[in-house]
Amino acid sequence: MLNEDKIKLMTGTAMFEKKEGKHIFPITRYFGSDYISSHMFRSFFAWTICFLLGVMVWVLCSSERLLALMDLVEYVEIGKQGLKYYLIGLVVYLLITFFVYRRRYEYARRGMKVYIAKLKRLEKRYEFQSRAKELTKEGSRHDGASRA
Repeated sequence: MLNEDKIKLMTGTAMFEKKEGKHIFPITRYFGSDYISSHMFRSFFAWTICFLLGVMVWVLCSSERLLALMDLVEYVEIGKQGLKYYLIGLVVYLLITFFVYRRRYEYARRGMKVYIAKLKRLEKRYEFQSRAKELTKEGSRHDGASRA
């Protein structure tokens, strides 16, 4: 005989795994600080590479103006301005990265709690049914023994 409650619980758990599993399960292998810091580390290098590529494009586009300057003081001033933009952009980008990945980690942690709760409910249902079967078997053995 099929138990509708168990089927509903198993289906709900399987649907949760299918929909949310690819987002939740990889994240929960990490501590929160490790997960966030690894993504911030990646973001640091991504920002640096993108900024350097942008500077290269700007230098190529403004090469005529830069060659016309030929003054070391102005080159230093342009470098300081570029460093200021780099640092401001880096701080903003790392803050955005921090908040995004902290939120993703919290979402995965809550989702994992829901998943574990569903599994515990399913496990309790199985335990309840196995105990009921054991009690039924013991009762039928005692009934047969009392007849003889």
